[in-house]
Amino acid sequence: MSNTALRKAQKEIGNWLNTYGNDLYSWAYYKTSSKETAEDLVQETLISAFKAFDKFRPGSNPKTWLLTILNNKIIDYYRASNTNKSFNQSQLQGQNLENDNYDSNGIWKKQEVSLWSNKDEHLLDNAEFLEVLNKCVSALPENWRRVIISKYFDHKKGKDICKELDITSSNLWQMAHRAKLQLKTCLNKNWNTI
Repeated sequence: MSNTALRKAQKEIGNWLNTYGNDLYSWAYYKTSSKETAEDLVQETLISAFKAFDKFRPGSNPKTWLLTILNNKIIDYYRASNTNKSFNQSQLQGQNLENDNYDSNGIWKKQEVSLWSNKDEHLLDNAEFLEVLNKCVSALPENWRRVIISKYFDHKKGKDICKELDITSSNLWQMAHRAKLQLKTCLNKNWNTI
């Protein structure tokens, strides 16, 4: 990068930090629940944006580009965290575990947990569940509902949904994520198989 390009990149990244820094931090904090981690992730995002500044396409939305980089940093953070968090549970507790939830080294096995597990029946074959699901989907904000229906019921591709709703792929991801969280809460509250 030439000195002129370097100064331009520094100036632009500084402007973006002033304009979008709070939004980036808020998103990172929302995803990690850690002030320090959020600050580190935003800093890493800006460093990556600076290093890849020549790849930024003029006319593109800088906030969308920065959020994409940040989301990748968040994914990397959780991947690294999951790798580093394995520990010997039996050593931690000072005892041998005779539990199916742990492997022979005392490491927690990933468990499939379902609040609504019923081995004799598939939930989508249950008319009462479908009624509750329909009410929960209907209670979503309009665009969230359209995203969920298009993505999971109509099996449309993300780019087609973005085009129909005139949203970015980042917006699509956020809407789908928030809608799924709201649906989970609604279903947990209104669907009781016990």
